[in-house]
Amino acid sequence: MNVHASEIDREMQAEEARDALNRLRAWAQTASEADLAAVGADLSGLLAGKAYPEFSRDYPSDFTVDAAYKDTLPDLQNGPSSLIRGAKRAIQHVGISNFRLPIRFHTRDGGDIALETSVTGTVSLEAEKKGINMSRIMRSFYRHAEKTFSFEVVNAALEDYKNDLESFDARIQMRFSYPVKVQSLRSGLWGYQYYDIALELNETNGVRKKIMHLDYVYSSTCPCSLELSEHAREMRGQLATPHSQRSVARISVELVGPNRLWFEDLLELARDAVPTETQVMVKREDEQAFAELNAANPIFVEDAARLFSKALEDDPRVGDFRVVASHQESLHSHDAVSILTEGDTFAAESYDPKMFATLHHAG
Repeated sequence: MNVHASEIDREMQAEEARDALNRLRAWAQTASEADLAAVGADLSGLLAGKAYPEFSRDYPSDFTVDAAYKDTLPDLQNGPSSLIRGAKRAIQHVGISNFRLPIRFHTRDGGDIALETSVTGTVSLEAEKKGINMSRIMRSFYRHAEKTFSFEVVNAALEDYKNDLESFDARIQMRFSYPVKVQSLRSGLWGYQYYDIALELNETNGVRKKIMHLDYVYSSTCPCSLELSEHAREMRGQLATPHSQRSVARISVELVGPNRLWFEDLLELARDAVPTETQVMVKREDEQAFAELNAANPIFVEDAARLFSKALEDDPRVGDFRVVASHQESLHSHDAVSILTEGDTFAAESYDPKMFATLHHAG
């Protein structure tokens, strides 16, 4: 077929365009998938007889959504199992992490305190389900968030979004920094110590557990270094100082029994077990007192784990527990660490490769 330049340059008439479109549609009805793909362009609109739409570029601020319109909205996450990508496997945890809101908490002295709280909410997902609607977790929690905190409130929120998402397991965790006014050792000054605390409600296979996590920061003086320093003084008259370092224990406890374990109670258990907590307000007499307190309580990381464990196992409000301790060495270029667990709740053959890195608390 000879095509003359003048015919190419000539503007196509409407009748000719309609004829070309009809011929294209007729060809597409018998064309193979490979032939259609070879054309390269998306012909779906043309083949359906639709012209390219004219879209509005103005935001419709007065547009309102009614129930009928909402019914037309696509919902891919709640689509059929045929849309699942990858293995059709159950997922143990899926949800949202670190959505924040102010929550009021009870204090042991009968008061309330409002704290910025980071919430993680997850549910299990059956193998045949595509996904979950993440915003339902937030909506369920917000329905209860303005009530003064208790595990009963979190329990209600968990029940809500477990039902909303038709899941069989569910979990809520709340993280916050809890201020406690602490007195210095000798000067009588007071200052606020901030404690990283997390509360967790976990339902697995129909069993719900209440869990509290606390990061307790303390000073650890090496017993070996202390004895070597004293040896240098006694044998050679050589001034020497033992090494000590900022240390962190992450204490996790399952809450059991009818009596409440307050945040302050767990803090006192930790402080009684290892009294060399880092200080807030310090004058010279406090610094000297702290040096004496460390000398009276030298401690290896193994000692720390066992001392915290002893305090926890003697309290009837504590069921299963875990102690993760990290002594962030001033002598070595590495840290000394230990993990001690009691019961099945925290037992694990493997742990997060960055677990101990999360125990570094900046000053």
